[in-house]
Amino acid sequence: MRLFKTKWFMRYAKQERIGDHSLCAAIERAERGLVDADLGGGIIKQRVARTGQGRSGGFRLLIGYRSGNMAVFLYGFAKNERDNIEPDELETLREIGAAWLEANQEHLEHAINEGLVSEVSYDDK
Repeated sequence: MRLFKTKWFMRYAKQERIGDHSLCAAIERAERGLVDADLGGGIIKQRVARTGQGRSGGFRLLIGYRSGNMAVFLYGFAKNERDNIEPDELETLREIGAAWLEANQEHLEHAINEGLVSEVSYDDK
């Protein structure tokens, strides 16, 4: 399983202090079938806790996800900032997510070298 963060998401996670361990935990839950919401088109929503708090009041992460293969963290928001995303935003995220999930090894390596995505260290257990 390979995990990636887009450039936008890297900045967001750093600003909100969402560590890679939290991202890995969200994917581990998804791999066990514990998906907070399947938004269709390969996009799932997972909740991640704020430091010192529970997941319910934390962050919502939208992830391009293909079970057992790859996950790309695309977008995040705090529950207290907004309830959900708009339908047109979801459609755009589906398109972006599909492009990343279909990317071949060469494209991914190029994107990493250009700083468009970064790979999250993930230990398949």
